[in-house]
Amino acid sequence: MSRAATVLMFEGRAEEALALYAQVFEDLTIERIERWPDGDVAGRIKRADWRLGGHRLIAFDSPVAHAFGFTPALSVWVDWESAQALERAFARLSEGGQVLMPLDAYDFSARFGWCNDRFGVSWQLGLR
Repeated sequence: MSRAATVLMFEGRAEEALALYAQVFEDLTIERIERWPDGDVAGRIKRADWRLGGHRLIAFDSPVAHAFGFTPALSVWVDWESAQALERAFARLSEGGQVLMPLDAYDFSARFGWCNDRFGVSWQLGLR
């Protein structure tokens, strides 16, 4: 059996990102965190396995710098049952980031917003 996961690679900010996501999403569960033992990245996240709404994700801090970062071509989509919860989450995620599509009614969703958070991760939030 195969298992898929979305992998998010950070440059030293994985812990900060996971802390934000744990505040934003009530159903986020962190299953395990492994840390880099030594070197310039000692203590940073080597691998964090977590779930959001049943979806498996992995986050880590890269031990080397890369010439690329996150792109909105790949987003994490989250459906919400409550418009108020969606709006709170969108406000928190977009704070210090970039709004790509403001919260509004669209043909495909009564309430939807798309943003990059302050770490560069792209989020699409829609009302179920």
